[in-house]
Amino acid sequence: MSTQRTRLAAIARIAVPLALLAALIAGGASTLRSSTTGPSYEDLALLTNVLHLVRQNYVKDVDEHQLVEGALKGMLDTLDPHTSYLSKDLYKEVQRDTKGEFEGLGIEITKGDGGDKSEGFVSVVSPIDGTPAALAGIKAKDQIVAVCPDGTDKTCKSTQDMNLLEAVKMMRGPRGTKILIQVLRAGWTAPKPFVIKRASIRVSSVTLHMLDKDIPYVRLSQFQERTAPDLEEALAKAHETAGGNFRGLVLDLRDNPGGLLDQAVKVGDVWIDDGMIVFSEGRNGGNRMEWHAKKEGTEPQYPMIVLVNGGSASASEIVSGALQDHKRALVLGTQTFGKGSVQTIIPLEDGSGLRLTTALYYLPSGRSIQEVRVQPDVLVEPYSEAELAAHKETRDQRRAMGEVDLEGHFGSQQKPKPEAAKPEPPPAPEPATESDAPDAGGEAGKEARFQKQVDADRQLSRAVELLKSWTVFSKLHSEGDAEAHVR
Repeated sequence: MSTQRTRLAAIARIAVPLALLAALIAGGASTLRSSTTGPSYEDLALLTNVLHLVRQNYVKDVDEHQLVEGALKGMLDTLDPHTSYLSKDLYKEVQRDTKGEFEGLGIEITKGDGGDKSEGFVSVVSPIDGTPAALAGIKAKDQIVAVCPDGTDKTCKSTQDMNLLEAVKMMRGPRGTKILIQVLRAGWTAPKPFVIKRASIRVSSVTLHMLDKDIPYVRLSQFQERTAPDLEEALAKAHETAGGNFRGLVLDLRDNPGGLLDQAVKVGDVWIDDGMIVFSEGRNGGNRMEWHAKKEGTEPQYPMIVLVNGGSASASEIVSGALQDHKRALVLGTQTFGKGSVQTIIPLEDGSGLRLTTALYYLPSGRSIQEVRVQPDVLVEPYSEAELAAHKETRDQRRAMGEVDLEGHFGSQQKPKPEAAKPEPPPAPEPATESDAPDAGGEAGKEARFQKQVDADRQLSRAVELLKSWTVFSKLHSEGDAEAHVR
């Protein structure tokens, strides 16, 4: 599982003021006074008084450290959904996430805060490509209403009263172990159980396929520490295959939950040669930080389409929005998730951490995507399950009508040229081996599965159509200019 991890490059070290709590318990609170810039004596005294009463009178012995951690979690839960206290274990998991290695299901989750009956449940931002969750059929916008960490309904716990990181911890676990989650999806009248086997997930965030010899398809599943260099390697390979510049490129950011801010900036810089990529501002417009593109290493100019949907969040919205603002690419799909906040991961003295929302980020035009989202230039909804079934049936039955279909048509009267040699029949195809079959593993199998999926993907198919027609109209435009010049 992955958490939304967008953060600032600079990370400060702070310590939780437990010494202050100890001083209050010992009677040192008399030195505190109410102020408009800090906690009041009454508030801190109330906290320490409750801590003292629990320690002295609770029905059984308590772990004071757990009480303090619970107080910290409760305090941060009153803020936004992305601010949270990270225990030592969770802090280590967040660090592993940015490296793309962890053990779990492979989904990005958030905490729902809408006004419908799903309010409070954990919801799926997006499944990560090729992970157990994606293979089991978990989809973006699914509501996870209950988690049963041992794979049986005996340990089920509702996610309604669970904070985000508690849900992360319950879903994580050793590879090979099973977990049961109850999922509610739009159009379903009741939750359905999904039993999923956890796996050791090593996610490569960059995937390359060639839609045509000179039209690459590049998918970014998230923004990790190596996303930018891996992208540059993929593009170099694509240029080698194309033999030069591209006729067009599709960048797929659908169901990309985000990740590291610096990687989003570097990815945007691949196609933007000048100007601002993103900027952030803290409280009351302070602590403004700006990130700008550099001309060195910028890709050549060619038509480009970026695919987005409701699972595109945070860093993926920075990239798609910046390319849109700079008019470098056409954005196609559906509106994005709308997460426009920056989280700073702050390590604490005891090995735990604080995940704190410190700023909002803004696109080059000055627009914020927080709740507003990135709106596509070309709105294309994906196929529904019913539409996909109908599309497949139509495709299988489709055949262009011609002269041969007319009643009483003449047979072919064409005669071969005297010099034309009689063509030899093509050799019979050899039986496919397991590795050659479309469902086989390996690169050949992956490529075969991808090509099979293209026609069933309305948004990707539309992007390819636009890129090819873009090239045609560009040629017509250039030929028209040349004719006008001659005259």
